[in-house]
This record gives sequence, C-alpha cells and structure tokens, in this order.
Amino acid sequence: MTRLAIPKTYKLYIGGKFPRSESGRTYDVASKNGAFLANASLASRKDARDAVVAARAAFASWSAATGYNRGQVLYRVAELLEGRRDQFVDELMATEALTKAGANAQVDNAIDAWVWYAGWADKYVQVAGNGNPVSGPYFNLSTPEPTGVVAIIAPQSGHSLLGLACVIAPAILTGNTVVVVANEVAPLAAISLAEVLATSDVPGGVVNILTGSPAEIAPWLAGHADVNAIDLAGAGLLDWVDLQVMAADTLKRVQSPVEGFPIPSLERIVALTETKTVWHTKSLA
Repeated sequence: MTRLAIPKTYKLYIGGKFPRSESGRTYDVASKNGAFLANASLASRKDARDAVVAARAAFASWSAATGYNRGQVLYRVAELLEGRRDQFVDELMATEALTKAGANAQVDNAIDAWVWYAGWADKYVQVAGNGNPVSGPYFNLSTPEPTGVVAIIAPQSGHSLLGLACVIAPAILTGNTVVVVANEVAPLAAISLAEVLATSDVPGGVVNILTGSPAEIAPWLAGHADVNAIDLAGAGLLDWVDLQVMAADTLKRVQSPVEGFPIPSLERIVALTETKTVWHTKSLA
C-alpha cells in the first residue's frame, strides 16, 4: 500500500504557542536543488506586534530568575537538541545542501554554543560589573541588568541553526526576552528549535520566532516603541542603516550586522545589557 506524503506546514512560535500567521499567508520552502520541502508561515506586521506583546509579558518573571536558574534552562535546551540531533541533521542537509558530516558539525557547534552561554549565566555579572573608586565615604557599584525586549534578525547566509544559537542564547541568558526573525530561505531548523524550546524549561514568551521576510518585518520591529534593543546580525543585505535610524528614534540599543554568524563571546552578552550604578554609604563605625 502506497502512503501519501504529508507536507508539513511550519507555524510561528509566539508566547509558547504555534499560531498560523494572522494574515493566513505561507510560502514554499525549497531545497537547494529546488525541490519542495514544506510550507512556512509568512509573518505579518500583526504577528510581529503579537510577538512583542508576548515577549514583554514574559520579561518580568524571566528577568527576576537567578542567573543560575537561567543557566540551567539554557543547558536543558542543549540536552534536547542533542536528543533530536537526527532531525536537525536532516533539515540542515535539505535546506543548506550540507553533507551529513557538515550538518552534524553545525549541530555540534550549536549545542556547544548553548552550553557555553549557559555557563556564563551566573558569572557574567562578576566580570562585567565592578566596584568603582570614588572620593568620599561611599561604595559605588556597577552591575549589568537586562535591557528588556530584544528584536533579532537571525543570520541569513547559511548557519540556520548555529546562527540562531549565537544570537538567542546571549540575549536571553541575562534576562532579556526576544523576538527573532528566522533565516528566510532555510527556516526549518528555526521552527524545529521552537519545538525544542516549547518542550524545555524556557517559559512561553521568552523566545518568539517568526518566519518570513526580514525585509518586511524588520522595519516594524526597529520602530516599535516597546522594543528596547535590536540585533541586526543577519540584516547585512537589508537597508540596515535605515533600520538603525528607526531604532535611534526610540532610543534602542543596536547591534550591527555581522558576516556569517556572531562568534560566541562575552561582548555579545554585555552588549544587550544596561549598566546600573548604585551608591552606598560606608559605615563610619
């Protein structure tokens, strides 16, 4: 008996749920040789707004969690990625025309990135914060705190899974929540990652993933007044200078585009934090 194939329609990931685009639009995802792979939701302005609302709602509780707890959550994501390795390898081979060895290497590097950032979750404050020398009987202490809701354009030139790990993990480990526009031509790994997040310990709304056109969605996120920062890692082929100008209108922190994917670093973590400085009187007793 011959079975009919069941093409999958990949949905968005907003607030811990998997809605279709409110516009009802989808687009074809094809392999490098043009073969049909699946349908993906084509996110709209309204979807972007819904994702920002979900991210804002999740921010208070996520940012209040301890660094140690957030590190455990990130490590759990790595564990689940390892458990679904074969699925991600197949998707990367199909969408990026990688060899099996190349796809396995990208999955390995993505898992390693989640683990590496998980280790920083309860340590970056000690490295990035400091006690400042002052003249007078005071303590002056600076410490990094999360910025808020971060919009991210994921890397678009390959590395569809690794690129996501290298932009999402450093943003959320500090307590930020994110709205991510996935790789447009290779979005399968992004929505499969969303399925991992949904079954992990990441609270709904901390990570929201949109598929579709970065050129269409990015301007709405750059100009959104309730977005506190924007990471333009994958916006190199867009008019990213205009996006920076729009972000400046609402005083957003801005990360500039990068080639390939951003290498894991402490700088990626600190760039999406705000420094809080407090004064405290020294005891004269």
